[in-house]
Amino acid sequence: MTVVFECVYDNRRHLGLGVPEDGANLRLYPLAGDTLTTLLRGAGGDAEAAVAALTGRRTPVDLLAADRRRVRVLPPLLPEHPGDALVSGFMMTHNVKVDAAVPDQPNWFVKGFGDVLKAPGEPLSVPGDAVAVCEEAEVVLVYTGDDRGVPRYTGYTFGNDLTDIGRFKQHAGHLSYAKLCDAGVAPWLHLGEPPRSVTGEVTIERDGVPAWKGPFTTGTDALHYDLPTMMSRLFAHEALHRPGRVHYVYIGADRSSFHSGFRAADGDRVTIDVATHGVRLSHTLAWTPRLAAGSAPRPGEE
Repeated sequence: MTVVFECVYDNRRHLGLGVPEDGANLRLYPLAGDTLTTLLRGAGGDAEAAVAALTGRRTPVDLLAADRRRVRVLPPLLPEHPGDALVSGFMMTHNVKVDAAVPDQPNWFVKGFGDVLKAPGEPLSVPGDAVAVCEEAEVVLVYTGDDRGVPRYTGYTFGNDLTDIGRFKQHAGHLSYAKLCDAGVAPWLHLGEPPRSVTGEVTIERDGVPAWKGPFTTGTDALHYDLPTMMSRLFAHEALHRPGRVHYVYIGADRSSFHSGFRAADGDRVTIDVATHGVRLSHTLAWTPRLAAGSAPRPGEE
């Protein structure tokens, strides 16, 4: 499986291959004005051609482990302008969460534009009036709009679809509000078909001490729905078509800490260890100040 990532080093964008091991040296390739999206599109889905396109005629930059602190990894294929990326997802997709009386297409929601995506180590913002927040360890599909705007599958990564599940439990019609938390995402883009089986463990630390742990299972085998059908129906809507737009689609989660009775709090640190794929992402939860009643701008106000 070919894995690529993008980062900023010395204020310039670079790309790398594979999932770097902790404490290891790092080899990067300057993008030199190119975009990772364009290079991958030119490879036409051929992983070997993609690697050749990404590394050919580029002088590598080799960093010692001590210099890796100067590297800032980015969400995969994140455009320069966050408005050119849409973050969305499906809910209630897994077999453990659905029953026989379900629609033939799960509910879809929007989390925001590209700036809601947070790389490992960055805090995840939670609305100040959140009712009960939980992590959701998920596969994230990445699509890019072709020259006609039609989203084309590029690869997958993993993420944390942080959700105010308490708000949704109070009122099922408030799913759209429940999803307006930041989303964690791993920077490592896997150039292959969505994984059939993904397993791992979530750890939530409070004051530096593990407060909750639990396993998770996801991947296409865990879905109640047919993934290609889900995606084709979603992207049949031309409102989502725009050349160059990057789509990050979270495809749903297994049970979370909420279902075990745990309640996340401000300052908790959530770590998702995707054991099957050697990927780990960790974020601190940060509640935003609660707005006082009537303090939000009204139409026409500045």
